[in-house]
Amino acid sequence: MSSNFGSYLEADGAALLRFAYVLTGDHHLAEDLVQEALVQVHKRWSRIDEPGAYVRKAVLRQFLSWRRRRSSGEIPAQDAAGHAGADVDHADRVADRDALWSALATLPRQQRAVLTLRFYEDLDDTAIAALIGCSPHAVRSYASRGLARLRESSAVVGSVRGES
Repeated sequence: MSSNFGSYLEADGAALLRFAYVLTGDHHLAEDLVQEALVQVHKRWSRIDEPGAYVRKAVLRQFLSWRRRRSSGEIPAQDAAGHAGADVDHADRVADRDALWSALATLPRQQRAVLTLRFYEDLDDTAIAALIGCSPHAVRSYASRGLARLRESSAVVGSVRGES
């Protein structure tokens, strides 16, 4: 292991928080998720050969476990930054982003994790399957179902706005 724990956190800590935020949709929950994962990883730090992949997998595992443990149907809080005094175009972007967050929050944890890993982390099906612990076929199935649900949500949002 060439780098120490502190230097790794300085270099990749912000990226880990962004990854966790995309998974959870909430800054505070993302911080908790990363903290829990880092506590577990720190115990094994001297034996880790590739910290980037290992820590990202630990964050993902914490997210999947966190979602299983959660008994409430709580949907992540929506970020209200930028609403006050926004022009029409910005307001539309914020509304679309909020609609996407709401739609993502309704997805089952596996679908949300697969879509996050595919579109945020830009991983292929084989890499996602290795992280989640399933087959590449299951990854494609989760992605297909998740995207279909997001499209349905998009159609509902569009019909509410009067779009076709």
